[in-house]
Amino acid sequence: MRIREIVLATLGLVSASFAYSTEASAQTAGVPAIAPRDETWGTVSHVMLGVGAGTVFLMPRVYYSDPEATVGWKGRWHFSSFAPAMTMAAATFLVDGPIRNAFQSERPGCTVDQTLVANPDSGCETFGGPSTHAFASWGATGVGTGIFLVDTIKYSKGRFNAGSFIGNIGVPLVASILTSVGRGVESPAVDEFGTQTLPYESSNQIIAGTFAGFFTGLLVGGAYALLQRPSCGYGNAIFCW
Repeated sequence: MRIREIVLATLGLVSASFAYSTEASAQTAGVPAIAPRDETWGTVSHVMLGVGAGTVFLMPRVYYSDPEATVGWKGRWHFSSFAPAMTMAAATFLVDGPIRNAFQSERPGCTVDQTLVANPDSGCETFGGPSTHAFASWGATGVGTGIFLVDTIKYSKGRFNAGSFIGNIGVPLVASILTSVGRGVESPAVDEFGTQTLPYESSNQIIAGTFAGFFTGLLVGGAYALLQRPSCGYGNAIFCW
């Protein structure tokens, strides 16, 4: 009898807990966000960040002549490109975590206390400055710019290559601009509760991420290009170490 009572009591507690958690979840789902964001522009910023960074780090090194190669335009992709990619990834993680938490620059519509609580779907889960998206996207543009300048001036003896410019600077630059717009645009849309949506980051937070990212990337890209020659030696190999 005692065992039966314990089992029934346990089942009762489990049922009550399940009902309570379901009710709490329903209540949470119905709570309006503190600062709603426009998910469409958020998606645009995510996609453009991926396009810009991916273009730079998948772009081959383009050069005109080299003592170890046949004279003419060559395109080579080095596995060493992972070096600047991983360096910028590590720098982005630093900005996204300890650096932003140290500055405690709240997103539009949020307070420091609300951000520290970090309620899910509140729109105030993390601090906003410097903007991580701006840092990463403009950092990729900086890397591409550094590589393009070194390859053009040092290895191509000043000869301009349109393909290298488009891949290293043109596409990343456009993607960076659209990323920044996506993070800072003030959309006229409203959420389900009729609250005006707010930008993901303020203009100052985006500007801080932009300058920090671009000059960090320019340093990383330029140093990498100076240390790693673009050629693969003799032969027509496209991929090399």
